[in-house]
Order: sequence, then structure tokens, then C-alpha cells
Amino acid sequence: MANDTVQKTVMVALALCVVCSLVVSTAAVSLKPAQEANKVLDRKRNILAAAGMLEEGGDVEELFSQVTTKVVDLRTGKFSDDIDSENYDQKKAAKEPLRSDELESADDVAKIGRREHYSLVYVIETNGQLDKVILPVRGYGLWSTLYGFLALESDLNTVSGLGFYEHAETPGLGGEVDNPSWKGQWPGKKVYKDGDAAIALIKGKVNPNSANASYQIDGLAGATLTSVGITNLMKFWLGKMGFQPFLNNLQAGEA
Repeated sequence: MANDTVQKTVMVALALCVVCSLVVSTAAVSLKPAQEANKVLDRKRNILAAAGMLEEGGDVEELFSQVTTKVVDLRTGKFSDDIDSENYDQKKAAKEPLRSDELESADDVAKIGRREHYSLVYVIETNGQLDKVILPVRGYGLWSTLYGFLALESDLNTVSGLGFYEHAETPGLGGEVDNPSWKGQWPGKKVYKDGDAAIALIKGKVNPNSANASYQIDGLAGATLTSVGITNLMKFWLGKMGFQPFLNNLQAGEA
């Protein structure tokens, strides 16, 4: 067959497509275990960072050995053995009707649509006593759902740290949630006041002399909707539809 015929051109193009598809598929399959391992390692790194335990140059696996992963039934607010924490995909479960509940608009202040039945939580104990608990949180900002971890001290009312590991907010505006200076405001803040979630981002800077200063975080300049989104996701996950029943049970020794 002549080299300049349409048939040969099509055959060569098809052969090239098949070869490229095989190469890409082989690479995707062979790299998947490494990608999954990196995802797990990154999650552990973010949990440690929220808890203030991530050390520069430290071994993440060794540091994470101090953390116990547990499952909480959000419908009862108690620990559960019904789910294997090692293989549980919480993000996937939140999208499946059989493993999550659709939220009423009045309850869905975080704009997540559905709440999964079970959530992973991360517990740190020292000499058999609760030291910290790290909670996964999420909620919609301006352009995206922000996924992060909120760490609480043993009193379950004082923030140890906060970090978002996934979002698509505007760089330099809502993207300032990644700014270490802004994240540095969270440790020591209180989350509950008179039994309700009170921590919130405010417009402008926090007045240290304000009676509510211990519940307030500086708003993100030029990112009002992202700031509102973070306040709302805190309100949801620290409220009755989120982890408040669990935290109350844990405080009472009944989780």
C-alpha cells in the first residue's frame, strides 16, 4: 500500500491511538497504588498539622502512630464498630442515598447537600486520657467545597488548630485560608457559648478587648462569601446535625 493513501494514514493513526491508549492505561494502573498511598499520607499530614503535631522533617507515619482513627455514627453521636475505618471512603458515602441523608435547606447551612451516616474522627490520648480530637469538616465557600480538619483540645471547646486540604477558592482572596498567619489565629479560640456553636469569622479585624474576641477570627479581606462559608461550616459541624451530640457524649464519657 502506498504511503500517501488515505487508508494507510487512517491505519497508522488508529495503530498510534491503540499504542498510546495501552501506554496510558498501563501507567494509570501501575501508578494507582502509589497515588492511593500518597493520598493517605497527605491526609495524615493534614491531620497532624491541624493538631499542631506536624514536625518539619519528621516521619509522618511515626507521628501518626499517636493518633487513633475511630468511626462515629452521626445519627447517634456515638462510636461505632459497624464500619471498617481503614477502607471507609467518607466523601463517597456522602453522595450515596443508602449511606447518607439529604439535608433540609434550613439545616444545610454548610451547603453540603447530604450528610453521611458515619464519620471518621481522630483521637489522641496521653496516658489513657483524652488529649485532642480532630474532626473532618467541609462546606461551600465562593467557588468550591472546602475540606479540612478542625482539632479540639481535651475540653472539647478550645481550638487546637484548623487546616483546609482541598478547595478551589480564589488565590489571594478566599485562598488565604492557606495562609499560616490566618490559620495561626485559630488555636486557643473557643467554639461553644451557652451550648451553641459561636466561633465565626467577622468583617475586618478582631478587637482583642471585645467580649466575644475569644470566639472571633479575622475575616478574609475581599472574600466575604468564603468567610461566610467557613462560619457556616463551623456552625453546621459543631451543631446538632454535625458533631455536637458526639462531643457531648464524649465529654460525658458516654460515646
